[in-house]
Amino acid sequence: MLRIIFFIVCIGSLGACSVIPDKNQDPAKNNVATYRKDFKECREDYPEQQGSGVHIRQWEGCMNLKGWK
Repeated sequence: MLRIIFFIVCIGSLGACSVIPDKNQDPAKNNVATYRKDFKECREDYPEQQGSGVHIRQWEGCMNLKGWK
């Protein structure tokens, strides 16, 4: 039972910490097409690492630099 609770807490923590920004500061760029283009560029610049999860933080930083909050 303790393992199940620990597992749920760990999964919840990971989900709460990693949120890819989805709103752009520039209203002209705040649309789905621009979001997909920017996110695709970030994924290409920072490919997934072997299950380490570091790439998610890099994607978040990249999107922040592009104006997404």
